Amino acid sequence: MAARTAPGVRLLPNAITVLAMCAGLSAVQFALNDNYPAVLASLVAAAILDSLDGRIARLLDATSKMGAELDSLSDAIAFGVAPALVLYHWKLGEDGNRLGWLFALVFAVCMILRLARFNTLLEDTDQPPYAKEFFVGVPAPAGGLLALLPLIASLEFAGDGWWNSQAVVMVWTVLVAALLISRIPTLSVKNVRVSQRMIVPLLVGTTLLAAVVVTYPVAALGIALVLYLGHVPYAVRRKHWLANHPEAWDVPPRERRAIRSQARRFGLRSPQLSRRVAGVARRVRLQRRPTSDAHVPWQSYLPPEQPPRVIGPLPKRRSWRRIGLRRQPRPPRDR
Repeated sequence: MAARTAPGVRLLPNAITVLAMCAGLSAVQFALNDNYPAVLASLVAAAILDSLDGRIARLLDATSKMGAELDSLSDAIAFGVAPALVLYHWKLGEDGNRLGWLFALVFAVCMILRLARFNTLLEDTDQPPYAKEFFVGVPAPAGGLLALLPLIASLEFAGDGWWNSQAVVMVWTVLVAALLISRIPTLSVKNVRVSQRMIVPLLVGTTLLAAVVVTYPVAALGIALVLYLGHVPYAVRRKHWLANHPEAWDVPPRERRAIRSQARRFGLRSPQLSRRVAGVARRVRLQRRPTSDAHVPWQSYLPPEQPPRVIGPLPKRRSWRRIGLRRQPRPPRDR
């Protein structure tokens, strides 16, 4: 019989969720005091805590229905209500403009609708296997920070410009709200696996990234958000490719790269032909696996007695003697 999780351990993920909600609400208080660097720090802390609570709950086997509902409520407050109030106090409601409150409401409502759709998709069992690799629309933490990108530019460049004009902020708020409720896929890092040989380079890269964040925090956050927007076309293209290639749904990333490279080499654009190449790669992978973690080309997996099939037109005329076969005599006909 499995041991039950201690009550104190089960409380830990919910406590982290509450801390994320408090960090988001603290951003509003910092905005009222015109301390906008602290606003960004609070929302970044809320995003980090939001990414930890679910993982810690699954690691400690402390998931619960209450934790799931509390997580959605925390995201709605920290990344929907708090950024909307910050934007309204900073620029949308400037000079007593009542129209700015409408844009703040649109952003908060779109964030709540995005979270409601996310909860319903969790219960959908008819999704394809590759759906877990993508989010539908921009996730809540990224959307809350993307809405503040004009504020980040204003802090970094320290002056008035087109990026912090009231009209630009209104348009940007609507665009981010549209990304939240859109069907555009974005990559999910929950299922990313790191090989052992990449652990040391990733630790070194994390150290360098931490040094850059400490030295240039606002600029690093702005660049990270711009790069995140830049990955959206790649996510759309990747999901479209997976949707048209069912043979690649249950294979690791190395196998997928082999399928794409061979399809480009032989000019296989139709799903039927690319599926044939994928079947060969899968059979070869089961027959001969590499003994080390070193990268082995896909062609070297083929056994010598099974050369790759060349797809192309066959010769029009063949000789029975040339291919080493004897022609069977025809049986005599009955007269």
